[in-house]
Amino acid sequence: MDSLAVNVLDATSLISTFGLIGILAIIFAETGLLVGFFFPGDSLLFLAGVAASSSAEKIVGTSLSLPWLLVGAPLCAIAGAQLGHFIGAKAGPKMFNKPNSKLFKKQYVEKAEYYFDKFGAEKAVVLARFIPIVRTFLNPVAGVLEMPARRFFVWNVVGGVVWTVGIILAGYWLGDAIGESIDKYLLPGIAVIVLVSLLPIFIEIIRERRAKKRGEGHGAPETAEQAAGQRS
Repeated sequence: MDSLAVNVLDATSLISTFGLIGILAIIFAETGLLVGFFFPGDSLLFLAGVAASSSAEKIVGTSLSLPWLLVGAPLCAIAGAQLGHFIGAKAGPKMFNKPNSKLFKKQYVEKAEYYFDKFGAEKAVVLARFIPIVRTFLNPVAGVLEMPARRFFVWNVVGGVVWTVGIILAGYWLGDAIGESIDKYLLPGIAVIVLVSLLPIFIEIIRERRAKKRGEGHGAPETAEQAAGQRS
């Protein structure tokens, strides 16, 4: 009965209720299924790392295996993104031609397209891992824009490993280092993780602005539908 009252937006509730299998399933859903964008991926990975540390029982109420996390989380993140790319490649632009609903918003797709066009295919696949919602929708957008499957896979692996392993280890090290006093540092720790994950985006934006000042800026990006139409 407890699992029926789980808060899907609360990482601690998800971990204590569903454990390792639930975490891996959520990571897969968030990166591979369009309906999984609302899951708290970053905080989930961070608290999963804490749950593998000496502070596990105090903070999360359950203990997880660090080796299984470090193996399973990247695999599920990579597999989920590959599924998203496959769906986009097979369905094409028509998969996004649907009215807004509670789960689907056109602005989510447009945001993913923006990062794809702004940073280029390879950087976008990696950077999107650290941006909620974008990491869900960019993968099918990459498929719609016909990013080659092999090239997508290479950068998907890079992004998936850096994102999952980096955040899990940050939570694990914080849990072990601070121990009983972790309650005071948990929220600041999550905030730091979010800021650090956004750092590459800020760096790329600064670089682009400097390039534009030197007259090296590019033209306006095209949408996924327009790009796919030009290729057909």
